[in-house]
Amino acid sequence: MKPHLIPALLLLPLAAHADTLYKCTDPSGQVLYTNQKGAGKSCTVLSRDQPVSTFTAPKAKAGSPGNFPRVGGDQQKARDNDRRAILDQELATEQKQLEEAKKALAEQEGIVLPEERIAGGGIQGGKREARLQTFRDKVALHERNIEALKKEIGNLK
Repeated sequence: MKPHLIPALLLLPLAAHADTLYKCTDPSGQVLYTNQKGAGKSCTVLSRDQPVSTFTAPKAKAGSPGNFPRVGGDQQKARDNDRRAILDQELATEQKQLEEAKKALAEQEGIVLPEERIAGGGIQGGKREARLQTFRDKVALHERNIEALKKEIGNLK
């Protein structure tokens, strides 16, 4: 046997144990974590290296079949322009409706209905707030719609 192989052969049993982690307790109760199971110690296996399997990823499938209908560049640009025009029109409509809703809210805030009055000329805040809340909700709805339309327009190419 060749002398330079002897150290390698001596390390083989250690390499086999290096994959396992033990928690050992000696007779005095001291705990030791090691990769070598000791004689005269109570040892339990904490972990073992598992064999690693390798495989190749599956091939990516093609996007669409060759006979799938395609849209030409000019036609797609026309569709995009139509979409932008529709969104711009919807945005203008929502902005107009927002202004109308704000105007209606301002008018309603200036009005105190007879059933909202209490004896002595005061105002019942609860009834008035409930009535005004529907107008505030309409304003908030139109504001959200405008933000959504602006975001959609911003996403266009």
